[in-house]
Amino acid sequence: MNVAICPGTFDPVTNGHMDVITRAAKHFNKIIVAVAANPEKCPLFSTEERTEMLERCLAETDNAEVISFDCLLVDLAHKYSSCAIVKGLRAMSDFEFEFQMSQFNRKMDDRIETFFVMASPEYTYLSSSGMKEVLSYGGCINGLVPEIVQDRILEKFGKGRTAKKAGKE
Repeated sequence: MNVAICPGTFDPVTNGHMDVITRAAKHFNKIIVAVAANPEKCPLFSTEERTEMLERCLAETDNAEVISFDCLLVDLAHKYSSCAIVKGLRAMSDFEFEFQMSQFNRKMDDRIETFFVMASPEYTYLSSSGMKEVLSYGGCINGLVPEIVQDRILEKFGKGRTAKKAGKE
């Protein structure tokens, strides 16, 4: 069985993430969507919340499993007998960073390949950090995140409130 891991912070998951995950899922028997704890990024949502949102977003993707992790990606790949790591790319700047990470992973275990999936054109600009900036100024995030995620954002911050205001209260 060929198993791929698609890691990320997913804070929160965007339509761009969903595009990469669902496209990659078509090429592997199983795809493990691995939510990184990554506390140094000061996440908007807890690891548990991000994991739960992804589970709901991927409920109809039969070969996807969502987990959280706080270890080396290569160690996670060993745990799940994964042969591949899938990373989405929007621009050359993404490639430079991800290429370096793939080389670290390859040095630790050259049996695990990294596959880069180019973002669909409609998502090349989209990032979680960009979406959070729009949200922080009260901007509209319709079409940037799955409906489930948008609902959770509205629950967390309330209608008419921004992330900045919510975080300062």
